[in-house]
Amino acid sequence: MSQTVDRALGILPLLAEGPADLGQVADRLGVHKSTALRLLRTLHEHGLVYRQSDQRYRLGARLFALAQEAMENLDIREIAHPHLVRLNETCGHTVHLAVYEENEVLYIDKVESRYPVRMYSRIGKPVAITVAAVAKLLLADLSEAERRAVAEKLEYPLYTACSTPNPAAFLKELATVREQGWATDLGGHEESINCVAAPIRGADGRVAAAMSVSAPNVVVTADELLTLLPLVRRTADAISGEYSGRTPVTTPDRDTV
Repeated sequence: MSQTVDRALGILPLLAEGPADLGQVADRLGVHKSTALRLLRTLHEHGLVYRQSDQRYRLGARLFALAQEAMENLDIREIAHPHLVRLNETCGHTVHLAVYEENEVLYIDKVESRYPVRMYSRIGKPVAITVAAVAKLLLADLSEAERRAVAEKLEYPLYTACSTPNPAAFLKELATVREQGWATDLGGHEESINCVAAPIRGADGRVAAAMSVSAPNVVVTADELLTLLPLVRRTADAISGEYSGRTPVTTPDRDTV
């Protein structure tokens, strides 16, 4: 990386800690004040830093606008899909990705099981919100008031004897999911289907999506499926890291110096 670019980028983490004057910036970078001033002026011209009336510098509004625009243009499905495929290749079971939109939890991606017995689910189709593991994760991330409001509006069909029967039971389940950071559906929608799920978080720490592994009990028992939970959570964490920008994607460097 160019030394000038490296130094300029080094200013941004410093200003993220709070406003700093020219001397502080120069000290952090280990350069002369004239060099620091030149870098700050360039960043200021691009709106990435702002010079206050007290002569200290802070992060500029343009930087926040760029970050917001970048977040809005992120396609979580595109980021997650290779991870979902690798998980499917490892365990062989159906893998889903879901989001919460306009009071519905929708599947936005699916990787089919390699086994003959498969789940009937479609991309774009709403899930059974009161029992699905992905739905529990997405709704558990809402505030307590929001969770309560949603729970009171839902209907509670008894798909099986393990289905969630009422708002009180649903809220109790969401509280458990919120605390433990993962969710299950063990025969709640279909007696023969079990599911484990983990959350995908954005840069703000909120749950942006949820992913799951599902399998019929003729292929694996519920207990056997639960042993995959660490792998599912690691996959979700990897997607979260890439989606939030905490973990950069490594690609071959084709630039020449």
